[in-house]
Amino acid sequence: MKDYYILVVDQGTTSTRAFIFNKYFSIVAMARRKIEPVYPHEGWVEQDPVEILRAVDDTVDEVIKESGIEKNRIVAMGLTNQRETTIAWRRSTGEPLYHAIVWQCRRTAQRCAELREQVGEVIKCTTGLTVDPYFSATKMEWLLDNVETVKQAAKEDDLIVGTVDAFVTFHLLGKAFTDVSNASRTMVFDIEKLQWSDDLLELFGIKRDSMAEVVPTSEKLGITRYGFPLASIVGDQQGALFGQRCFEKGDVKCTYGTGAFALMNTGGSKPRTSSLLSTVAWKIKDKPVVYAVEGSVFNCGTVIDWLRNNLGLFESFEELEAMLDMGFDGSVFFVPALTGLGAPHWDPSARGLFIGLNRSTRRRDLVVSAVKGVIYSVQELFETMEKETGLKLRNLKVDGGVALNDHIMQLQADITGGTVVRPRMVESTAKGAAMLAAVGMELLSLEDLQSIKEETDVFEPKEADPSDYAKWKEAVKRSKNWIG
Repeated sequence: MKDYYILVVDQGTTSTRAFIFNKYFSIVAMARRKIEPVYPHEGWVEQDPVEILRAVDDTVDEVIKESGIEKNRIVAMGLTNQRETTIAWRRSTGEPLYHAIVWQCRRTAQRCAELREQVGEVIKCTTGLTVDPYFSATKMEWLLDNVETVKQAAKEDDLIVGTVDAFVTFHLLGKAFTDVSNASRTMVFDIEKLQWSDDLLELFGIKRDSMAEVVPTSEKLGITRYGFPLASIVGDQQGALFGQRCFEKGDVKCTYGTGAFALMNTGGSKPRTSSLLSTVAWKIKDKPVVYAVEGSVFNCGTVIDWLRNNLGLFESFEELEAMLDMGFDGSVFFVPALTGLGAPHWDPSARGLFIGLNRSTRRRDLVVSAVKGVIYSVQELFETMEKETGLKLRNLKVDGGVALNDHIMQLQADITGGTVVRPRMVESTAKGAAMLAAVGMELLSLEDLQSIKEETDVFEPKEADPSDYAKWKEAVKRSKNWIG
């Protein structure tokens, strides 16, 4: 096979990164730019779309220079992105009309509560999603109702409103594209018909011509302004599912990043769930779509950052490692509901909770309880997946920054009672986008991808105290319905 390289942009919540992969999907070079969040009010989270675009351009330029590879040897580009984050911009100029409203933002919680009562079942049946401010539709509606520049652009038929992939592709290709995996996170997409739902667009006051064109996850879409073809677009969590080669029904992965996101491949039929999400995993060209069920813990890596930066409970990751090295015993419990609870609770009014504090509680107790709170939250997702799909969790593939910590992954294996498998190269999201781009350019097949060997670390379960998990579940109940 002739040598070639694939460039991937991973536009995430806390940073934008660009990677160059070789034909074996090993990373040749990487560049990163931090993305600063904006918090205008309690529970609101925004980002600057201009900063996002600048970071894309800067990281692409830097990673090419860093690699020393000539541009003509880069045969394709893939794009993966934070999913539900929503941007409005002018079609004529590309000018953003307001800050990006980030997936973590809770500003539409009251509106979502009303919708759940009125049309929650209809929305769930059509989109596979539980009504929640996490998703894009109520963010789009809020922009149309509250931002004068957005209202004016809509009146002039000069508005596009969409997710980050649509905004980036508009500036790379001159046209807004969103793939089926990202579209399935908007709460206005029919995941069986694979098209925008006219009824739901009308419900939220969104014109169809303000939406991006929906395309397959893996397909050549055009030549970017960088000079090479864009051949894949995929939401970050679905990208990680593909990058972990979860190609078979029942395969599960969990990404421990800003949040923790567990997905299970459920094959070619739309899954029926109650508290979990049904979502599109990917679609390769004209082949049948692949679905997944998903559960989300909204705060994972953000909990670690919060413990260090806001509370000052440790100064370095070496100090964190020393704390975890002493074990996970303790009577303090933490619920990581800093921006509400996701699956299976779906309570945007819940808030973070430490409970069990006493005069002897130390910094380490708080840190350990917070890490356990994240792992218990993920375990709750797995239990719900098994219950609602009828499929038994065989083993768990993991990735993301937090998954690099051996102590945390061993705890996950102990609590889950199953094998945890971590690739040595944990950038599964970007790797998935690269693999999808290779398939989109017909460089490889799924069978070829399965045959590529990769090194892994394996964590086998040891005994864990089930009473701790039961106590944590009681703490979750006490964290609910806090914000009126």
